Amino acid sequence: MRFATVEAGGERHYGGVTGAGFAAVDDLFPDWRTLRDVVEAGGFERLAEEAEARGETHALSEVTFLPPVPDPEKIICVGVNFPDRNAEYKDGQEAPPNMSLFPRFPRSFTGHGQPLIRPPESEMLDYEGEIAIVIGRGGRRIPEAEAWDRIGAVTLCNEGTIRDWVRHAKFNVTQGKNWDRSGAMGPWLVPFTGRGMLDDVEITTKVNGELRQQDRTSRMLFPIPRQIAYISTFTTLVPGDIIVTGTPTGAGARFDPPKFLKPGDEIEVSVDGIGALVNGVADE
Repeated sequence: MRFATVEAGGERHYGGVTGAGFAAVDDLFPDWRTLRDVVEAGGFERLAEEAEARGETHALSEVTFLPPVPDPEKIICVGVNFPDRNAEYKDGQEAPPNMSLFPRFPRSFTGHGQPLIRPPESEMLDYEGEIAIVIGRGGRRIPEAEAWDRIGAVTLCNEGTIRDWVRHAKFNVTQGKNWDRSGAMGPWLVPFTGRGMLDDVEITTKVNGELRQQDRTSRMLFPIPRQIAYISTFTTLVPGDIIVTGTPTGAGARFDPPKFLKPGDEIEVSVDGIGALVNGVADE
């Protein structure tokens, strides 16, 4: 079963998603305020049992999807993590010795089915399809050999970027990556069951049905266990933290001329075993 955070009837709920239905069960777990608490408690099995017993409380057409983890302590994104993406940078390095990282703030994401917002300050809104992992069991200096065991759930991310704003300064991209509702996460959490879910799966991004990005996680320059080990060296990872693991080549900025997003476009990020994250585009 998949688990989502939604808005229905003006209230936020979490619960299970099966087929075309949503089963709200948050009222049954007062100690678990959000899906972040569920991840920390390892409570997906209990949630699934209650959701199955309760049955559909809302049709999916009646709910608004929200980012599945509404209050993560940290969202850390990995940049330039596929060989073809690295080749776009003409710096002579076949692969950098360490990964590039930057933070994103929760307010910069919207949910599945909601539009990415293009601000009036720039028309260079771009897409980046990625897999996001949610830490289930945290720690500091986590060995790579233990890293898979620290993942609680998996979701998808469209790591929307305002391209000209990532070049406003010499050493960082933070201001181009954190515009309100410029990216999306969801639609749901899929409980992590083992490395086979992620170590060699295909990720694709389509814009208006046209395939723009396609690669496999087995080609990552910095595999997910390495990401967890490296990041936890300098900061303590806690349950509910999100690591956005890197995007393949094919973002709109790399076309000639560039293909930036505009109102009316539809972007679909897909990974087998996780699902599809679909968003439109609207002007602020």
